[in-house]
Amino acid sequence: MHAALRRVHRIKRPDGRVEAAGRTDGAIARTILLLADVDARHIDERMPEVRRVAGEEFARRCPPDLRDRLSPGIAPVLERLAAVRGIRLSLVTGNLEPIARLKLERAGIGHHFPLGQGGFGSDDDDRAALPEIARERAGERGRPYPRERTVVIGDTPRDIACARADGVRVIATATGPFAADELRDADAVIGHARELPGALKAMFARASPAPRRHTRR
Repeated sequence: MHAALRRVHRIKRPDGRVEAAGRTDGAIARTILLLADVDARHIDERMPEVRRVAGEEFARRCPPDLRDRLSPGIAPVLERLAAVRGIRLSLVTGNLEPIARLKLERAGIGHHFPLGQGGFGSDDDDRAALPEIARERAGERGRPYPRERTVVIGDTPRDIACARADGVRVIATATGPFAADELRDADAVIGHARELPGALKAMFARASPAPRRHTRR
């Protein structure tokens, strides 16, 4: 992202740490540019170019094999879930779509997430908007995929927040940068990918209603 911003906006890397966990690539880029005193209008005008160049820069740096970067046990869990009738896997990520799909392909799990589905940082800078976008794409006959059958799975508080924004349930995995106690606002918290099928089964067995949708301000 820094390389893309240098190419497009001719900026130097700003001082200070920019929080990235759970945010969209667009929001991260915008924060960096504002710290570098780039005018907001210029940020908006050149964001399509930033997205394109960021994809190029990532492809240039991305290792050919990312399977060692996967959360332990997630590959067989995805295979198991994909085989269950009635389960539809969909990717919701703050990454720009070309970057996300290259990661998935090189991690060996891209076949679980076909084109035309999901919600990406290239769809909206607001992470909270992405579950609704993903449900719209997963729907049929002009109707979004139902909230009561949707569960967001993530490993940051922002993943939990985006689920709440769309009124869907959420399972948090304490396998990323946040500990279980930092994810306690989720409907369930697991410590390993192998626990995910059981957590999903228990959640739907309870047949509890989805959380009330909160209006974003």
